[in-house]
Amino acid sequence: MNNYPKEFLDLLKTITAKRPRTVIQHILKNGYITSQELKDIYGYNHPPRAIRDVREYGIPVITYRIPGVDGRSIAAYKFGDPKDTKNILSKAAGRTVLSKALKQALIEKYGSKCFIYMEEMDEGVLQVDHRIPYEIGGEHDEKDIDCFMLLSPSANRAKSWTCEHCENWDRKDKGFCLRCFWAHPENYEHIAGKIEKVISIIFTGDEIEDYNKLIKLSGEETAQGTIKKLLHEHLS
Repeated sequence: MNNYPKEFLDLLKTITAKRPRTVIQHILKNGYITSQELKDIYGYNHPPRAIRDVREYGIPVITYRIPGVDGRSIAAYKFGDPKDTKNILSKAAGRTVLSKALKQALIEKYGSKCFIYMEEMDEGVLQVDHRIPYEIGGEHDEKDIDCFMLLSPSANRAKSWTCEHCENWDRKDKGFCLRCFWAHPENYEHIAGKIEKVISIIFTGDEIEDYNKLIKLSGEETAQGTIKKLLHEHLS
């Protein structure tokens, strides 16, 4: 701990939220933390999200790879150069917790549904997220509700992981994000830089029987190909 400047340590002390605080304390004690430790010791099944929490407070964190207990490569995280804190601190310090009023405004305009899966969901399950990741687009006025989106927990985790592994994470081109599926699934040109289109199909209620018939017909691994084939034959 004594190897870090006092200004940097003082900043770390101001972070009291449980998840980022847990990561910070572990790194201070051990020098780094691995994705496996985040899962096994602290129960965080989405390690990049926990690391992102720390970065959002303006703390530079470096990702690298080390051998895991089974010999396979796993992610490890350690503090970056404390000098880099100053480059992002003013932006990170300005981040605010998204309000319940914003969530309600989104629900009133779009309905209680996930923007990615387009399924109606209980309001309590849905989470509010920036369309463009905060690390790239910065904060937006909550009055401009179209800068935000409603996501299910699984969609939020998927978006978080994809964005953090996207080529634009370091480049930080807002325009690139605006044209991405994860920001505007209703109108997009690419998915994290790949020229692709996606439709999420969720079967509920009586539709589950159709799903079972599909799997029996094609098998789970080739269901996607079967759907594409049936669609192509129907539209031709």
